[in-house]
Amino acid sequence: MDGNGRWANQRNRARTWGHREGVKSVRAVVEESVRRGVGTLTLFAFSSENWRRPPAEVSILMDLFMSTLRGEVRRLNDNGVRLRVIGERGAFSEKLQRRIAEAEDVTANNRSLNLQVAANYGGRWDITQATRRVLSDVAANRLDPAAVDEKAIAARLSFADLPDPDLFIRTGGEKRLSNFILWQSAYAELYFTDLLWPEFGAAAYGLALDDFAQRQRRFGLTGEQVANRSGVDDYERR
Repeated sequence: MDGNGRWANQRNRARTWGHREGVKSVRAVVEESVRRGVGTLTLFAFSSENWRRPPAEVSILMDLFMSTLRGEVRRLNDNGVRLRVIGERGAFSEKLQRRIAEAEDVTANNRSLNLQVAANYGGRWDITQATRRVLSDVAANRLDPAAVDEKAIAARLSFADLPDPDLFIRTGGEKRLSNFILWQSAYAELYFTDLLWPEFGAAAYGLALDDFAQRQRRFGLTGEQVANRSGVDDYERR
C-alpha cells in the first residue's frame, strides 16, 4: 500500500495524515473484495524494514494500527470478514498484541473474506522461520530429512492453510516486490499502478481485477496446453 506519505506531501500535509487517509482505501478495497467474491486479501501494512523510519512516524503508525483495529473490527464482523495478522508480533507492545488477538478471535468464524494484514512482516523472515520449524521437526524426529521438499517448507509458512496469491498489486509507481510474500508469490501475476494508495479506491481495484481476469496463467505450460486444459488440472491438484 505505497504512497501515503507522498500523497500527503503533495498536499503540503504531514505524512501521518496520508497514512490516516489511506485507511479509507483499505476500507474500499476490503468492501470491493467482499462484493466481488475474492477469497483472500493480504495487505502489507508494515514491513520489518519500516522500523528504520523516523521514530515519530513509527509511533503514529502503531497508534493508527491500534485505533483502526478498534474502529473497524465491528464493520469487518458485520460483513463476514475474518481478520488475521501475519508477521512477527513480538516487537509490538503487549497492548497491541492483545488488541490483535481480540480482533482475530471476534472474526474467527467469518467466511466471506479472509483479510490478512502483514505487520512487521518480511518475505525472507517468513522463509527463515519456516526453515527453523523444519529443522526443529527434523531434530525432534517428527520429520524425515529425506522428506524435506518444497511442500514441507510451504506447510510451515505464515498462511500455509490458504492458497498462494493469484494477483500481486503494487501502488505508488514502484516496480519491485519489496520483500513481500516472496515464496508464495512465485507464480502471482504482477500489477503495477502509479496511483498512490489514498487514490486507490474500489474503481482502481476493480480495474486491477479486470486486468487479471484477461491474463492466461500458464504455470510453465504452453498457451496451447492451457487452452486445452492439458496438464493444468494435474498441476492444480498438486
